[in-house]
Amino acid sequence: MELGKRAFLGLLAAPALARAQGGGQGTGNWPDRPLRFVIGAAAGGVSDIFVRLMENRLRERLGQPSVIDPRPGAGGMLGAEVAARSAPDGYTFFVNHIASHGIGPTLYRRLSFDPLRDLPGVCRIARMPNVLIVKGDSPHRDVASLVAFMRANPQAATFASAGTGTSSHLSGVLLGLRTGIATIHVPYRGTAPSMAAVMNGEVLFAIDNAPASRQQVLGGLLRALAVSTAERADTMPELPTLQESGIGEFDVASWYGIAAPAGVPRPILDRLGGEILAALADPAIATRMRDFGAEPSPLPAEAFNDYMRQQVAAWAPVVKASGATVD
Repeated sequence: MELGKRAFLGLLAAPALARAQGGGQGTGNWPDRPLRFVIGAAAGGVSDIFVRLMENRLRERLGQPSVIDPRPGAGGMLGAEVAARSAPDGYTFFVNHIASHGIGPTLYRRLSFDPLRDLPGVCRIARMPNVLIVKGDSPHRDVASLVAFMRANPQAATFASAGTGTSSHLSGVLLGLRTGIATIHVPYRGTAPSMAAVMNGEVLFAIDNAPASRQQVLGGLLRALAVSTAERADTMPELPTLQESGIGEFDVASWYGIAAPAGVPRPILDRLGGEILAALADPAIATRMRDFGAEPSPLPAEAFNDYMRQQVAAWAPVVKASGATVD
């Protein structure tokens, strides 16, 4: 169990303790102005969704609104760098994810910052499968049909991603490696435009975060064929896994959290982390996350940073096997 009951209850008590101690040295009346959440993708993607799901609760608890600042590009690394370079005053945070803090440290060879050092975690929010999606009126109703089509038409084996280095990018690469098909990567500046590319028929498929495509799948604009995790997802048990569909070993789960520039005062981190974890325990918010295809998966700062180090180690060989690099 990643977060024991005692540890979780302690986190919920942390905000009250911080208030009782006057907010900690250097924190004053934090927050006394809006909080800025930088996201590394366009509005409408998963990062945007998660902040909006929690915004009302955070506003009530902290007394300030949350402002979303989209900085799409480079698989989220542009936004991550903006956040990492921001003043550590407790007013700028980053919605981090598997691309920025799991894949990026290996994929990008000349980063001007160290994600784990310069943008450490505040707390983890959620985990979710990626979903293999095609256009809603596609003739392909299962993975076998899609794979057979790509074998017969290799020039059409195009897939969209939210950007180079994202889990949607490496999921498409991994599908190609497992099937022996030279899948063709078409990167976009965020999840929302990559979903639009599939709906418009610009590309054949995508394998991206479940919450990003959930509403379009339910509305018939997209069709979901399989999930990327080794086991079926509780939020969409009707979908087979890629492994079940004959792809071979395939187990990819995306995750999202909150990170802050290094140097933000600890009482602020504890307060924000505690409030977010409390929000995830709210049944209404948890239900809304599940409606989008994500599973609340809270981790406090120390455990979250350990988890991210493990993710870098796990993804490094996959990145190297794919041959993908970004200078």
